[in-house]
Amino acid sequence: MTFKKILGATTALALVAGTAFADGHGATPAIIYDLGGKFDKSFNESAFNGAQRWAEENSAEFAEFEITSDAQREQAIRRFAEDGNSPIVMAGFSWATALETAAPDYPDTDFVVIDVSWIDLPNVRAIGFKEQEGSYLVGMMAAASSESGVVSFVGGMDIPLIRRFGCGYAQGVMAANPDATIIANMTGTTPAAWNDPVKGSELTLSQISQGSDVVFAAAGGTGVGVLQTAADEGILSIGVDANQNYLHPGQVLTSMLKRVDNVVYESFGGTVESGIHVLGVESGAVGYSLDEFNAELVSDEMKAMVDAASAQIVSGELMVHDYMSDETCPALEF
Repeated sequence: MTFKKILGATTALALVAGTAFADGHGATPAIIYDLGGKFDKSFNESAFNGAQRWAEENSAEFAEFEITSDAQREQAIRRFAEDGNSPIVMAGFSWATALETAAPDYPDTDFVVIDVSWIDLPNVRAIGFKEQEGSYLVGMMAAASSESGVVSFVGGMDIPLIRRFGCGYAQGVMAANPDATIIANMTGTTPAAWNDPVKGSELTLSQISQGSDVVFAAAGGTGVGVLQTAADEGILSIGVDANQNYLHPGQVLTSMLKRVDNVVYESFGGTVESGIHVLGVESGAVGYSLDEFNAELVSDEMKAMVDAASAQIVSGELMVHDYMSDETCPALEF
């Protein structure tokens, strides 16, 4: 049994029973996943992959914990900090409130929080992404691949961050096909929406009945149900965060990559620079995936179109509207 597995079990005991961690872990880095589990094949799993890559390349160890309720957030942060772990990386915007409360009490501990771009504390590195940019690119690909002219979007929890994905996607669709129809649905309004593949499947079937032949899922573990149903029904899907092309070879058009794995890898491996950092296409932090599992679906013309749009985004010639800037979307009504 590896150290990280032992510590994971110890952490669970500590959170339930209130006992202390074992001593002696020093400055071992730690990662705390969001609700939905670390093997959600999306956001959390991407974070885990970054940690695992760092550990394998450096013959090192890391601590980890999967929360099962929001009530565990602040306690998990404090337990790792008191045990001397640093940096402590948190995957997901829902960590913001607990981190703002706990971080000032541990000034010598480095914290990294992903999907948060508003916490400005001296020992916190807050990492946000320009999800609208990557979503724009896969939206162009959806429109170019659609035979019906109808494409769709399934979001997880209905929050501005997920609407940012949907809005960017819609802008890309309309750029490639101004006559396209876009159907958008959210899974729910509570954190349970991140891990409800059955509901994701139901929404996808409804969208297919309305003519959709390409669906983009930005829904965490719920997206597994979306991609499975799309494959079963013979339409194309688009994955999110991690490269999900392999889940259904030849049926996943692409994945909107959000390099959470690189953020974790770099945080574990170097000095953590505090402050707010927002990453987009220019830094390679968001984009689209192309590999042996979807190569036959992406024509040279499609790739040229998307790469040209990427270059325009980097140069500033193309500005993709950010839903979170004013909570409006020029291409889609939620």
